[in-house]
Amino acid sequence: MSCELACEPLDLAAESPMKPISNTAFYCCGVRMQDAQSAYPVCGDTFAKVFMDERGLQIFESFKAEKKANASNLARARIIDDHLRRALAAHPDLLVVTVGAGFDTRPFRLPGGSWLELDEPQIIAYKNQRLPVADSPNPLQRIAIDFSTGALAEKLAPYARHRPVICVVEGVLLYLDPPARQHLAYTLRSAFPAHTLICDLMTKKFLHSYARSVRRRIADLGASLTAADRPDQLFTAAGYRMQQVTSISRSAAAFGLLKVPLWMLRFMRTLSSGYAIYLFKA
Repeated sequence: MSCELACEPLDLAAESPMKPISNTAFYCCGVRMQDAQSAYPVCGDTFAKVFMDERGLQIFESFKAEKKANASNLARARIIDDHLRRALAAHPDLLVVTVGAGFDTRPFRLPGGSWLELDEPQIIAYKNQRLPVADSPNPLQRIAIDFSTGALAEKLAPYARHRPVICVVEGVLLYLDPPARQHLAYTLRSAFPAHTLICDLMTKKFLHSYARSVRRRIADLGASLTAADRPDQLFTAAGYRMQQVTSISRSAAAFGLLKVPLWMLRFMRTLSSGYAIYLFKA
């Protein structure tokens, strides 16, 4: 595959409203914006503020009180940043495929690799206006896709021969029902038979114990969260091999974002292991 990736042409004049799930991208982006403006940033995403227009700021305002959820959100982003930094250092020719990219800015922040972002047309059009592909220091392509049509396999087909590949699915699986998660897992395995998958998974017990408040706020945006007792089994059933699990709560405490002593987390199993970043090998 050529390293000179370009952006697909889009109708930027279209003003279709974003879907409820897409609106939650402003929440995640707002957390990173707030972090970048702090005295001691954890992610340091200085590009996040580019996306926070009046609508985005209004959405984020309702989440500012969710201190624990915000800490987890930021720790999640940092863990994935660190995984990708290590992978890019080892494989400068890495292709990073981000499914449901939202307002992710990693192609602009992390050195190396070629990047492919897929998301709903409204998100892609907005990103292209606010942070153009041409400004990326790394080869970047953004592809608009209506996930409800099941066209993901078709969009990924042109990149099937690229090696190595990492697929990032961040903050997406919680919004999908079990059949949709299963379809995504099998689609990625089929498209990239030898890739690494980085994703966040939450247990049902964590969702109903520690994420109740943020779940209600997300519901106010018209979206809903779902989880399983053993969310990792969906991927192992699809033929993935689990390589590494990183507790988001433990990481948030280590980063100074969560005011819970690390030793205490050892006795709070649901909090410690109920939400984590998983690395799988296809």
